Amino acid sequence: MADRKGHVDPAEACPRFRNGTSPDSSKDSANDTHQAEHAGGRRAPTVRQASVAARLHNPLAGLTEQAVIDDVDAWLVEKDLTEHQDAFRKGALVARVQQRSDGFEHLSQLSEDEKSMLRHEATHRWSQPFMLYFLVVLCAGSAIVQGMDQTAVNGAQLYYFEEYNITNEWQQGLLNGAPYLASAAIGCWTNAPLNKYFGRRGTIFISCFISFATGFWMAAADSWYNLLIARFALGLAVGAKSSTTPVYAAESAPKTIRGALTMMWQMWTAFGIMLGFVVSVAFENCDFLGEYSQWRWMLGSTSIPPLIVMIQVYLCPESPRWYMEKGKYDKAFKALKRLRKHEIQAARDMYYAYKLLEIEKSEKEGRNMFKEFFTVRRNRRAAQSSFFVMFMQQFCGVNVIAYYSTTIFEQAGFSRSNALLVSFGTGVTNWLFAIPAIYTIDTFGRRNLLLTTFPLMGLCLLWCGFSFFIPATTADGSPSQTRLASVATAIFVFMAVYSPGEGPVPFTYSAEAFPLHIRDIGMSFATAVCWGFNFILSLTWPPLVRAFTPQGAFAWYAAWNFAGWVYAYLLLPETKNLTLEELDTVFNVGNREHARYYRSKLPWYVRRNVLRREVESVEPLFEFGDVGGVGDERKVADAEKGG
Repeated sequence: MADRKGHVDPAEACPRFRNGTSPDSSKDSANDTHQAEHAGGRRAPTVRQASVAARLHNPLAGLTEQAVIDDVDAWLVEKDLTEHQDAFRKGALVARVQQRSDGFEHLSQLSEDEKSMLRHEATHRWSQPFMLYFLVVLCAGSAIVQGMDQTAVNGAQLYYFEEYNITNEWQQGLLNGAPYLASAAIGCWTNAPLNKYFGRRGTIFISCFISFATGFWMAAADSWYNLLIARFALGLAVGAKSSTTPVYAAESAPKTIRGALTMMWQMWTAFGIMLGFVVSVAFENCDFLGEYSQWRWMLGSTSIPPLIVMIQVYLCPESPRWYMEKGKYDKAFKALKRLRKHEIQAARDMYYAYKLLEIEKSEKEGRNMFKEFFTVRRNRRAAQSSFFVMFMQQFCGVNVIAYYSTTIFEQAGFSRSNALLVSFGTGVTNWLFAIPAIYTIDTFGRRNLLLTTFPLMGLCLLWCGFSFFIPATTADGSPSQTRLASVATAIFVFMAVYSPGEGPVPFTYSAEAFPLHIRDIGMSFATAVCWGFNFILSLTWPPLVRAFTPQGAFAWYAAWNFAGWVYAYLLLPETKNLTLEELDTVFNVGNREHARYYRSKLPWYVRRNVLRREVESVEPLFEFGDVGGVGDERKVADAEKGG
């Protein structure tokens, strides 16, 4: 039944909550979680009322058609968009039923041509206007800048250590890790003010300009401390760029391909990492400016990709969502029309985004975000999980290879030229095996990918470290091919395992784990953790090798992978294919309850997967009804459902 304002009775619009309660949209998703804070029993956390997340599922689902039209008309007058009334009326009605794939088929207001256009959108999701793909290229270029900045140092360090006679391991680590210290301390926290005042495009432009300028600065450095300052300045670009570019892609893309485009950040970062190895090989013999001048070409070449992105960035439209946050609705609609094939699609996505933005603003009003970040269990659990995946992206050991592989291969017995070539091969492997992640991360799930790859990465690092027990030379004094092959193969296999697992998971997981109203703080926190531990790894690897030998150093990071598997199994919730409403429930389950459930389930896994016995299914940890009034009641099982 609809009331006089056109709102549908919540009991009819969303009748399927497991506890039988009706939604109470006045309660915040984070604060609602206190209901289950002290509840006993495994399933107690799911006994909760619908939160604001139910409205985020589709804020228009509880309105009648006439109520939507009336709301749109009033909004168009307020925002001075009345000339587009027809498009926005139709777009809003389509948005109201978009949770059903065929919902628009029943709208009498749409012509047959317009319905045909919407059918084509559903069946040909990659059929998009040129400008959207141009924007995708821009975001790919920004990711390439990021990756190339990370690994050009891999080969360059071999020469600037010699030119400046840098033999102290801590000094070496500080010089290599300076960008990540700057990013964790400053760069990540500039994301919010830069985006507020300069927009997504402006933030990307500023970040790329810093990368462009510091590339030449590093190449022209006349002392090691000048190089250190330049590399520290480079870090100011890293945090803001890594936080903004995926958001820009997500806010500009249609929902049918949003996940894939956002995921491409990792794939093209891997491509940039590969290019960093390419320039190390390409400029190996460019020493006509001096005996050790190769490193200047290697680091200077990193200025080329950001220059291209800077030229391209203002040919793309600004994020429509950012325009709406600034009250520039006419510009937002113009931008969306460039990114969509049809005016109705642009109107639909803009009005729907506005309704979500309206909810987001109401949730932020008058609240202490930093306080809620730590005091609300749902938020703490999201922060804890994001901290873990970001921490493990560094301490799984991958950036030991990204930054020091050429040195490692030289220690194994390779010549410098061959060490650079084999390092390039690790970059190619990293990029090629990152491509399947676009498919695997939503097929197997984040948690399952980590549970599969952590032990494999640990074994690969043990394999690599123990390969150094093989004598470096044969009886006739020539390099041991067995040792060389063993070290190289172990590192190649490690990169192949890392790329579809711990590679794409951290940024994807962190972006979806936090409630909407603290997502900016959450992502700044997560990226700061990532780059902070990146610095620690860069700083400590040279003295770690000296103190522990290569065998012990690789075993150290192997141990972290095995510890990571234990943590992920007991304490890390799955987020694959879950709505914000469901994530509220998932992250409200405490650590003890989550660990107790999976600890008790471990014998079941052994009987089913190891002993291959027939076993009864285990009751899932989470179970909810559908939110939003569309679809049948369903159960969302625990993490292994996705795999």
